[in-house]
Amino acid sequence: MTIKQGWQGRFYEDFEVGDVYQHPLGRTISETDNTWFTLLTMNTNQAHFNAQVGESSEFGRMLVVSPLTIAIAMGQSVVDTSQNAFANLGVDELRLSAPVFVGDTIWSESIVLDKRESGSRPTAGIVSIRTRTLNQDAVEVLTFKRAFYVHKRDAAGAASLFPQAATPLSLEDV
Repeated sequence: MTIKQGWQGRFYEDFEVGDVYQHPLGRTISETDNTWFTLLTMNTNQAHFNAQVGESSEFGRMLVVSPLTIAIAMGQSVVDTSQNAFANLGVDELRLSAPVFVGDTIWSESIVLDKRESGSRPTAGIVSIRTRTLNQDAVEVLTFKRAFYVHKRDAAGAASLFPQAATPLSLEDV
């Protein structure tokens, strides 16, 4: 029997300037997501949790709170970009270019802008990306640039921590 490693994410050596990653998971935003995130973050603007206020706005319905859109978009990018990162260094040029509503499904993609060896950490590098988020109608709703420290492939911090069972998983045990 052969153990097949799951997707381990990209390491510093895997990034090339100009590469585009279309992140595989879209996310439909529910009213519960929006209400909980709005109240959890103590945002008191009722346009995000009061249907009457939302309906009387220029949009005619409640808006999804912007930090939720940002959090989902950044999270969507992790599987392809920063799964092996150990520190975000900055988010710049964040633009919310169109409103997001309950029921919208958002998708994100990222392009590698730059990469460089770390001067202080020989087992890591710094990667910069630009991420954009589209809704189900292909309307861009968000863009931002992000830089992060990412492990090199053989770095100690990049080692798998998956526990080794005393007995291997086997078809004979089923």
